[in-house]
Amino acid sequence: MVLKNNKKGMFFTLLAIAILSLFLASYTIYSVAEGRKAVNKRVETMNSFIFSLEEDLPRQIYISGFRMIFLFEKSIIGAGSYPTNLNRSFQEAFFNGTIFGKEEELMNGVRFSDIQNSINEKASKINVNVSILNPSISVLQDDPWHVKIVLDSQLIVEDKSHIAQWSKNNSVIAYISVENFEDPLYAVGTSGALTNHINKTPYLLFVSGNDISNLSEHTKNSFFTASPLAPSFLDRLEGKSSANINGIESLVYLPKLFAQGIEIKQKSVVDYIYFSLLNPSSYNIQGMPSWFKLDSEHLSVYNASHLTS
Repeated sequence: MVLKNNKKGMFFTLLAIAILSLFLASYTIYSVAEGRKAVNKRVETMNSFIFSLEEDLPRQIYISGFRMIFLFEKSIIGAGSYPTNLNRSFQEAFFNGTIFGKEEELMNGVRFSDIQNSINEKASKINVNVSILNPSISVLQDDPWHVKIVLDSQLIVEDKSHIAQWSKNNSVIAYISVENFEDPLYAVGTSGALTNHINKTPYLLFVSGNDISNLSEHTKNSFFTASPLAPSFLDRLEGKSSANINGIESLVYLPKLFAQGIEIKQKSVVDYIYFSLLNPSSYNIQGMPSWFKLDSEHLSVYNASHLTS
């Protein structure tokens, strides 16, 4: 009888241990599953933040770049001279908020430090730190009508609880249209008496047979056309007149200069030639005013080779 009771006691003890073990195992699995679920949710939150960050950064770089171009033009027109190293000047403006050493109020809120502070202010709301390491900004053109601003950096997004970290070498790119900006060649070339905003020409063909009406309207409005013979917009900000695959050019409407009391030059009216020391041989064009001249390289650009006189 005692042996039988002992067997029953041992059975119930083993059963209790088995149930307890099963409970502990289930609890452990549940805890791991819940922990994994929490980590996954945290990673999803961070991924969503990173996605919105990558969507927003180009917009912020665009605003910063637009203001820098505006300020450079303002400085060039005011001083009547050009920066010697445009990329270095862009870096000064972006990181220091200064143009040629002068603090510019318009850069407040769009400097690199302002952008980084704005990002971390948003990141703190989800308990995340953002680091933008080794930042470098550059400005270039890969088409005639847009300036390309590139911010290269190492972007690190880290959960403050060290649950997850996201890191990558990052390039933020913003394209800024050059249309409606002022062409500094006009302002410097006329000592500030005349400006010309960059407006793309509506004409694909300037002369058809003996019909020069498109060329006449193009000239009266000083519209711009893409030309690999001409300097690019960024070249113009540096006062350069050399050819660039992304070049743009206009034809100077000399009556506007005459109306400002500016002496008229007898040379090609292509803007970067007219406002420089360049003076290639030039020709009058039949049907156009006597002051209108084109150099030999531009006769074919404006479909006027057969109308020289």
